Amino acid sequence: MAEFDTVIRNAVVATAADVFEADLGIADGVVAALGRGLGPARREIDAAGRYVLPGGIDTHCHFDQPMRDAVTLADDFLSGTVSAAHGGTTTVMPFACQLQGQSVRAAVEDYHRRAGRKPVIDYGFHLIVSDPTDTVLREELPALIREGYTSFKIYMTYETLKLSDRQIISVLALARHEGAMVMVHAENSDCIAWLTAELERQGKIAPYFHAVSRPQAVEREGTHRAITMSEIVDAPILLVHVSSADAVEQIRWAHGRGLKILAETCPQYLVLTAEHLQAPGFEGAKYICSPPPRDAASQHAIWQGLASGVFHVVSSDHAAFRFEDPEGKQRHGVQASFTKVPNGLPGVETRLPLLFSEGVSKGRIDLRRFVALTATNAARVYGLYPKKGTVAVGSDADLVIWDKDREVVVTNELLHHNCDYTPYEGMAVRGWPAMVLSRGDIVVEEDKLLAEPGRGEFLRCGPPARLA
Repeated sequence: MAEFDTVIRNAVVATAADVFEADLGIADGVVAALGRGLGPARREIDAAGRYVLPGGIDTHCHFDQPMRDAVTLADDFLSGTVSAAHGGTTTVMPFACQLQGQSVRAAVEDYHRRAGRKPVIDYGFHLIVSDPTDTVLREELPALIREGYTSFKIYMTYETLKLSDRQIISVLALARHEGAMVMVHAENSDCIAWLTAELERQGKIAPYFHAVSRPQAVEREGTHRAITMSEIVDAPILLVHVSSADAVEQIRWAHGRGLKILAETCPQYLVLTAEHLQAPGFEGAKYICSPPPRDAASQHAIWQGLASGVFHVVSSDHAAFRFEDPEGKQRHGVQASFTKVPNGLPGVETRLPLLFSEGVSKGRIDLRRFVALTATNAARVYGLYPKKGTVAVGSDADLVIWDKDREVVVTNELLHHNCDYTPYEGMAVRGWPAMVLSRGDIVVEEDKLLAEPGRGEFLRCGPPARLA
C-alpha cells in the first residue's frame, strides 16, 4: 500500500539554510517526509540529481488592477498566474488598489470578483492605500488586517496615489499598532514633476527622457524620507523596487543605525540599463517603468546588496501593458511624450530564471540566498511562513524541480503572459524550471500547463515575522 501520494526521489533539496540530498514524500498536499529510501507512492518522480526548491513567491505583481485614464493591464488572474507558474512561481500577491474616494473594503471586494475562478496557483492580496481617511485608518484597515490582509503599499509619487508625509506617518502608526507591513514606493514627486515640466518645455519627450526625469537623486531623497518616518514612528517598512546605488547607500545607512528597514529589488534593475530606453523610434517605451533602469554602477551596487544582505526580497513588479495596443503603451501614439506612456514591464515568468542565471549560475549569489530572496524571506515578511516558502515537513508541497543546466533564449513566443513583448527578448539564460508543483499537484511539466483555472486558493496572511 502506498505511503505517499507522491515521492520525489534523488533530489538535491535547497532551502534558505541548507542544501542536501533527499527523497521527498508528499501526502494531502504537504511535505510529509524528507529522508532516504522513502516507501512507495502512487506517483514516483525521479529528480535525477536536479535541484528541488521551494516554489517561488512573487510578492509584487499587478494583475487586472483597475486603472485610470483608459489604460488596461495585459494580464488578469488567469494569464498572470499561468505565466507565473511556468516561471516556477507558486504563490503571487498582487494589489487590491483603493481609488481615491473609494473605501479599501470596496477595493478588496472588487479584487476578489476579478480573481474569481481564474488563478491556477495560490494567491494573497496586498492593499494599496491612496486615501487614508479617518474611517479607513480607524475602522477598515484594522478589520482587514485581522482578516488576513496584513500588508499595504503606499506611494510618494503619482498624482492619484501619492500620500503626504503626514498621511504616511499616520499609516505607519496604524501599521505599528496593528502589526502590519507597509511597502513604500519612494520617489520625490515634486522633483519629478519639476524635471518633467522642464524636459517637456525643451521638447525632450522621447522615451529615454523618462529616465532623465527620475534621476537617482529623487529615489535617494524619497528613500531617506521614508526611512526617517519609519524611525520616527518605530514601524518597519519595506522599500519596493529599489533601483539605484544611492538608494542602496541610504538603506545601508539605516541598517547601520539598527533601523527596521527591509528592501526589495527586481530583475530589471539587474539586467537592464537606461540605455534600453534609447532604443530606436518608440521601442524605448517598452522599458519605461518607475523607478527606471539605471547605469552599470547601480547594477553593481544592487548585486552587491543581494549578496551582502541589504535586500530581503526579489520580486518582478510585473505590470504588463501591451506595446501595440491603444489601451497599452501606445495609447497616445508613437509620437507621444514619455509622460503619456504607462509605467511598467512584464516579468512574472522570467523573474526566477533571470535571477538564477545571472546570480547563481554566474556565482554572484549562492543557491541558499537565491531561495531566501525568491521564496523564504517573502513568506516571512508577509506572514505565510512556514506554510509557504520552504521545504519542510508540514509545509505546503509547493516545489520546483529546477534544471540548472538547461539553456534557454528568452523570446516572447516562449512565454505565457498576455503581453505582446518581453523586455528580455533574445537574452540567454542558464537554468529553467522542469516541473512545478502546487500543494502536491503538478501544475507545469516540461513547459506544459496541467492545472485548471480556479485551483488556486486565496491565502490569508499573518503578521510579518522579524528578519535578522
